[in-house]
Amino acid sequence: MHPLRSSCVVGWLDVFTRNEYKDLSLESLTFCQKSKGLEIHAWCIMSNHVHLVFRSINNQKPELVIGDLKRFTSRSIVKSIQENPRNPSLKVRTGEA
Repeated sequence: MHPLRSSCVVGWLDVFTRNEYKDLSLESLTFCQKSKGLEIHAWCIMSNHVHLVFRSINNQKPELVIGDLKRFTSRSIVKSIQENPRNPSLKVRTGEA
């Protein structure tokens, strides 16, 4: 059985319209594949959420792998937004305004 997960951005903001934030998400997926035993069968990055069909191959609970993925990805994106503010609505959501 392969879990299907959808993760949305807080407030459904269109974070993934910028390539740099999509790239950070893809880097996170790659990291989890290499070091967390995440086996990805399908994925789709939408403007404000991500769909992922995967399984854990290291006997780790899927929810723990996804928790690590979401934590790492969100911290990376928030850091990037704070360091390079371009969108006022994103700036407000990260506490910068």
